[in-house]
Amino acid sequence: MKGTATISLEDLDKLRSAAEDKEKIKTNTLYFMKEIQVFLSFLCTRSNIELYIEEYNKQAKSSRIKLVNGRVTIEKIDDN
Repeated sequence: MKGTATISLEDLDKLRSAAEDKEKIKTNTLYFMKEIQVFLSFLCTRSNIELYIEEYNKQAKSSRIKLVNGRVTIEKIDDN
């Protein structure tokens, strides 16, 4: 789509700031997701949580937790 639009400089600054905020949120979310995976992997070495993971996966609508060789990964369920 081609075209032009006119917006105030104040709105342009808000738009730029929102884009920066989005990137920070995305980066932080990915970081903390990895931290949770590490923590869950640690828990798996201390106790048997496979049954809890299985129960979580039955109820979860947007993600799945996988445990392979003592390592946990969290995967998003595709809506396709």
